[in-house]
Amino acid sequence: MVEHTGGTEATGDPADTGGSDGVAEVLDRALPEGVRRRVIGLVAEAFGGLTVSELPPALRQYARFTPSRRAKFAGNAMAAAVENDAAFRQRISARLRETGSELAEALEAGSPPAAADPEDVAAMAYVLRPAGWVKLVTAAGEEAQRAGAERAGEEARRELQRLREELAAARAEARADAERGRAELDAARKEADALQRKLRSAVSDVRRGEAALRKAQAELETVRAAGAAEKTAALGEARRLKARLSEAESALESSRRAVREGRSVEDMRLRLLLDTVLDAAQGLRRELALPPVSVHPADTVDAVEPGRMTPKDIAARALSETDPALLDQLLALPQAHLVVDGYNVTKTGYPTMPLDKQRLRLLGGLAMLAAQTGAEMTCVFDGAELAAPVLLAPPRGVRVLFSKPGVTADELIRQLVRAEPVGRPVVVVSTDREVADGVAKAGARPVASALLLKRLART
Repeated sequence: MVEHTGGTEATGDPADTGGSDGVAEVLDRALPEGVRRRVIGLVAEAFGGLTVSELPPALRQYARFTPSRRAKFAGNAMAAAVENDAAFRQRISARLRETGSELAEALEAGSPPAAADPEDVAAMAYVLRPAGWVKLVTAAGEEAQRAGAERAGEEARRELQRLREELAAARAEARADAERGRAELDAARKEADALQRKLRSAVSDVRRGEAALRKAQAELETVRAAGAAEKTAALGEARRLKARLSEAESALESSRRAVREGRSVEDMRLRLLLDTVLDAAQGLRRELALPPVSVHPADTVDAVEPGRMTPKDIAARALSETDPALLDQLLALPQAHLVVDGYNVTKTGYPTMPLDKQRLRLLGGLAMLAAQTGAEMTCVFDGAELAAPVLLAPPRGVRVLFSKPGVTADELIRQLVRAEPVGRPVVVVSTDREVADGVAKAGARPVASALLLKRLART
């Protein structure tokens, strides 16, 4: 908060005298907070019209700030500069006068508008320092205190009214609770009377139940005696059944023995018949005199055995890995498919060009190569390199693919190789060793990017 010490400022500012008699006006109390905020706002607005050399050293770092940011970060510094630096205050006053503010003109004329906000009047007077500015600031502070007291009184009245309403509601709720308690007490008494009647009825039921229990116990004893007699008879019957079961088991064992003896005779007859058939087969083999088997059915299937040359090996025979003729031989194979790792080739051949120029140059060369060889060609670019979707018309004979988000161009190339049937010639152009090893395991023929660049240079 900005405060004055009560002494006379020897600033040489005519506005600080507050009148023509040369006696300086001094604010003998703290600047009201509302007035202080508005003083900071006025200084922050006029701040931008000054050059850096016209600003105090402590405020020069805020020269490029907006008025709101100056008020937020340099408020205390600006308030101190207005209070202590007369030259800075004079420059701010001059800027305020230049803006043509009606309030500033009215204060200079000595007749502040009656309808103006007292705090705005006090803030402008504090900066301009016209005659009687201390009275204006003091009046604004008193007005702010009076308004605060009125707001506090109004809030107290509203709080009192709210408490009275809450008390009335609490009393009404207490009366309702009392009425509800009395009603519940009456209901409890009625329920107790009903329970007593039920208890007397239950006691009568218990007595009748005890009599029925004694009667049931007597009947139970009778039933137990009858059950004992039936149990004795059942035991006798069980012994008779066990004897009959033993007889049946003996008869079953005799039957099984007879069956086993009959089966041994049948086994003997079956073995004799089998020996007869084997002897007849041996005689037939001697009579036909067939030569021993030297060729098996599996030997008739056409396939490449270990150690033999494949078409892929034949294409590479006697040629260097960097000879463009090797690529021509590979693409001359029936139904050959050339898969190109696009950015791997372009960043090897012309890395300084923009990506869109790299793509156009490579696709143009591939289109000419496709027209010359007739081979199927697919060029794969990494979609992660794109800042936006590419508007590109693929050239004739060349399929252009971009990898989806989360999928690299290397993985897309491996998917393309796996999608091809086993045995089709697939040539993959990439210098990436991981890509080359992966496609080689899948049956494709990897070649270096430099080989394709040399071949395209010949077109």
